[in-house]
Amino acid sequence: MVVHPAEYRWSSYRVNAQSERSHIVTPHAQYLALGVQGGQPADAYRELFNKDLESEVVDQIRAATNGNNVFGGSKFAVEVEAMIGRRVQRGSPGRPKKSTI
Repeated sequence: MVVHPAEYRWSSYRVNAQSERSHIVTPHAQYLALGVQGGQPADAYRELFNKDLESEVVDQIRAATNGNNVFGGSKFAVEVEAMIGRRVQRGSPGRPKKSTI
């Protein structure tokens, strides 16, 4: 895709990290909380992008994306399933077992 998030046309990075003005992007409470320690939220937000993700995490994100599954813990997945009314966790391969009743 791109080498840096600022290069991606549809990324909010330039608004959140470089204080670019936007009539579409508005500050989220989680973003504003990055500045609680006395710094600016943009400074803390930029710091999030200074290190590459571990390859294992990237693989997990890709697997979740390709499988149309959520990326997160089981509690989070259960909450998302309840909200949208469909399974968002990876299922078991193969046909469902026949009922023995």
